[in-house]
Amino acid sequence: MKPLIKDGRIVADEWSLLSHEPLDDIDLTPAGPRQIVPLAHYRTHAEVLRTQGHRIAILLGPDDEPDAVAPYLADIALVAIHFPSFTDGRGYSTARLLRVRFNFSAEIRAVGDILRDQLYFLHRCGFDAFSLRADQDVNAALSAFDDYAWAPDFGALPRTAPKGALPLRDPAADK
Repeated sequence: MKPLIKDGRIVADEWSLLSHEPLDDIDLTPAGPRQIVPLAHYRTHAEVLRTQGHRIAILLGPDDEPDAVAPYLADIALVAIHFPSFTDGRGYSTARLLRVRFNFSAEIRAVGDILRDQLYFLHRCGFDAFSLRADQDVNAALSAFDDYAWAPDFGALPRTAPKGALPLRDPAADK
């Protein structure tokens, strides 16, 4: 299993990420009981996935709106947000909206072209799990949460920080 950074620790990834494209060729049965499926595919095959006893997670692409996944948030174990390129910042906003607007408290995972240098900022927007690009050293990436320990954390989400990361402030507590 591919290593994953979750809650500030390296863990084995127990989820199968089904291809984002093409949707028509995805085989639902052999991937295992924990599957991350694209939103469009989930809409089409949700009942099949549930009746097979799968735990389901939804993969959002950069063009998927957070509002589109809102009706399913109570039924899913996690939301994975795909970054096709490390320069594409739309996923940051998606995670923030899921946490703040929809009060989604389950795992939000960054997948795709994820680099060590992004982890601190991804975490500030609400991500708590990170599947790094294959050429990234997962052990070395853990130190990314300490990169800006000297900086004030204005505007961060009011959540508990992973071990080793800065504690996140609750801006409402300052009032």
